[in-house]
Amino acid sequence: MEKIRLGISACLLGQNVRYDGGHKLDRYLTETLGKYVEYVPVCPEVECGLGVPREAMRLVGDSESPRLVTVKTKQDLTERMMTWAGKRVKELEKEGLCGFVFKRGSPSSGMERVKVYNERGMAEKKGRGMFAGAFMDHFPLIPVEEEGRLHDPKLRENFIERIFALMRWREVVQGKKTLGALVAFHTQNKLLILSHSEKHYRAMGKLVADGKELPLMEVYMGYETLLMEALKLITTIKKNVNVLQHMMGYFKEQLTKDEKQELLEVLKDYQKGFIPLIVPVTLINHYVRKYKEGYLSQQVYLNPHPVALQLRNHA
Repeated sequence: MEKIRLGISACLLGQNVRYDGGHKLDRYLTETLGKYVEYVPVCPEVECGLGVPREAMRLVGDSESPRLVTVKTKQDLTERMMTWAGKRVKELEKEGLCGFVFKRGSPSSGMERVKVYNERGMAEKKGRGMFAGAFMDHFPLIPVEEEGRLHDPKLRENFIERIFALMRWREVVQGKKTLGALVAFHTQNKLLILSHSEKHYRAMGKLVADGKELPLMEVYMGYETLLMEALKLITTIKKNVNVLQHMMGYFKEQLTKDEKQELLEVLKDYQKGFIPLIVPVTLINHYVRKYKEGYLSQQVYLNPHPVALQLRNHA
C-alpha cells in the first residue's frame, strides 16, 4: 500500500529543533502510525531562519490577530514568520499532503487554544499558531490535528479515517475524471459517509445523481468539500448502530435464526457501550464473506483503515 504523506511538526519526529535545543518525540506517530505514512517535517522557527537554541517566544495582543514576540527582548517576529509561512504553504502544494499533525500549544504550530498574552501578561487560550493558521487557511479541506488531541481515541480514529479517505479520493481525482468514477467512489463510501452525517450523505447522493446536469469539475469540487466536511464530524454509537442495522438488512434471507439472534445481541451490547465497534464489524465482515454479499463487500466502512491500528477497539 502506498504510504500517505503527512505534514508534521519536526520536533514530534525527535528532531532537536525546539527553542531549548530539545525535541518532543511522539512514539505513536513515529512507531505506530509511522508504518503507514511518510512524514514531511516542518519547523517554522528554524525554517524562517531562527537558531537552535533560541529565545522563547509567544503570541501577544488581540487573539484574532496576535503578534509573535520574544519573551525577554520583546523582538517582534510577526512579519518574518508570516512572510515565510506564506511561501511555505505554497511549496507544500507540491507535496500531496493528506493531513498535518501540529505541535500543541506552539505559537507557530498550535492548531487551537494557543495562549495569547495581553499587555498585563495574562494569557487566554484563544489563539492559533501563525504557521498552523496559514496552513489551515490555505488548505481548508486537508485534515489537521495536534499530537495531544490524538491521545483521545475518538479524535485519533476520526483523524486517521479522514487521511485514508482523502488518499483514496486523491487516487480518483488523479485518474481520469468521469461521472462513472465518481459514482463508483460514492457507492463504495456511502455507509462510511452515513456513519458521520446523514445530512451530508443525502446532499452527496443528490449531487452525484444530478451530476450529468452540472460541469464535471464543479461536481468533483463540490463532492470533495462535502466529503471532508462530513468525515470531520465525529461518529457516534447511535450513528454506527444505524449503519450496522442498515447492513443487517442485506442478510434478511441468508442468516439463520441463531445467526440473526447473535448479531442482534452483539448490536445491543455495542449500543450499550459494553463492547467496541470492532466486534459487530468483525461479525458482519464474517457474514459478508460467508454469504458473498457483493454490495457490502465493497463498502469502505467495513475496512476504512488498517486493523493493526486498532482504532475501533475502544468502547
